Formats: sequence, structure tokens, C-alpha cells
Amino acid sequence: MTIYQVDAFTNKLFGGNPAAVVPLEAWLDTGVMQQLAMENNLSETVFFMPAVQPGADYDIRWFTPAYEIDLCGHATMASAFVLYEVLGFSGQQLVFASKSGLLKIKRAGSRYIMDFPSWKPERVADYPAVLRDVLGDVSIAGVYQKRDLLVELEHEEDVLRCSPDFTLMKKHFSKMIITAPGKSADFVSRFFAPDAGVDEDPVTGSAHAQLIPFWSEKLGKDELFALQLSARGGRLWCRQLNPDRVEIAGECVLYMKGEFFL
Repeated sequence: MTIYQVDAFTNKLFGGNPAAVVPLEAWLDTGVMQQLAMENNLSETVFFMPAVQPGADYDIRWFTPAYEIDLCGHATMASAFVLYEVLGFSGQQLVFASKSGLLKIKRAGSRYIMDFPSWKPERVADYPAVLRDVLGDVSIAGVYQKRDLLVELEHEEDVLRCSPDFTLMKKHFSKMIITAPGKSADFVSRFFAPDAGVDEDPVTGSAHAQLIPFWSEKLGKDELFALQLSARGGRLWCRQLNPDRVEIAGECVLYMKGEFFL
């Protein structure tokens, strides 16, 4: 079977977030897909197959090394890249059916623009005191949550120098975003998910489903440029379409095409 590895949210190899992309004609057994994700040991392995429901082109599923998740941005973008650039998809719009509903993607030059749900996080007034021990010596401005815990820090430097205690994080929290205003971007972030087998995710599209409505309201603007400050780094062009939807755009680079055997 064919497998591709694509670096998403970057225009250069070894940047952005690598995703393993596996096109299928029909779903493999869920346990087998989970084993493949564990074997690949990337933050996500994505599988897609021709859609079985009206209104979509393909069905899509995402797996971390530990479990299946309900939404993943970089692997969705990587799948669109493979379909358009390698497998010959030529439609003006690509639609994936997923556990988070229909996801629409279009190509604009070198960028892929994803239409995602908008998950506005709500303030958490009484967050666990252990959060400060998890994140260390950083200035917490506020704590919010929708799917993931979103921790607003005072400065970009706080995001850069944050060195979390992942063992402690795994005991008390699931997925966590840290974010702050940016110097050369509207906002910056990092994303941690040790319970999913990914201590730090290099670039996280799904986190921006929360970050875009958060910063759009805070900064009073609908179009934003974002940087994810992992070691690999990533660039995201963002837009708040309406209260229910956001757009997340980025670039991709093909790293590898290979075969695996079952």
C-alpha cells in the first residue's frame, strides 16, 4: 500500500508538521490503522477513502500514536496536497466528511485554505493550581477552554521559553495550547498533547479552531497571521468567517512516497 509523508504549514522541507498520508479504497480495521499510526510515530497518520455520503468527495480519519482524534488540521491539509498534487484531483473545492462534520478545502496558488469549525473558548475562572507547576516560570494572563485548554501568556518570550513538565501535564491535563501576542505575527502559540503520545506538536491546525476566534475578538480583526513556535515552526494565515466557521491556510512540501506491507 502507498504512503506519503508531507510537511504541512511550511514551504521548506524539515519545517512545519509532518503527516503520514494513506489513501484507501475502503477503511482498514480500526485497530490496524491505530497500529500503523503507532508504527509511523508521527503526531498524525491520516487515512482517506472515497466518500460514502452525499456532499463529500472523501471520508477522512486521523490517528495519533495513541488514539483516533476528531479533528486534525495539518494532516487534512497534507491529504488535500496529495490529492491535488499527486493523485490528480481537479475540483475547485475538495470536501472531506469527518467526525467534525464537512471540511472544505480549496487551493489558491501555493496555499491550501481549509474551512473549519470555529471553537470559541470560554474563560476558566477556577483552573487547577498545578497548571503553574506544569508550565513553570511564565506569566499566565488567562485560562480558557473549548476542546483543548488554552492558556494565554503575557509575552511571546513566555511562549518561547516555556519548558513544560510533560509527566505532570499528562497526569492532570489532556491537550493544551499556550499563546501570546506576537512580534512579527498577530499571535504565536505552541501545542502539547502528551496523553496522545505527542509531547509537542510542531504545527496544529485544529488548535487554531480555538485560537482564531479567541484572537479575532481580542484584537478586533478578522484576518490574522499566526506563527507556531515549535522547533520546526509553522506559518498560518487565518480568517474568522463568521461565528461558526474559520479559515486556516498554509503551504505543504512532499517529503516522501513509499510502500508498506500488511
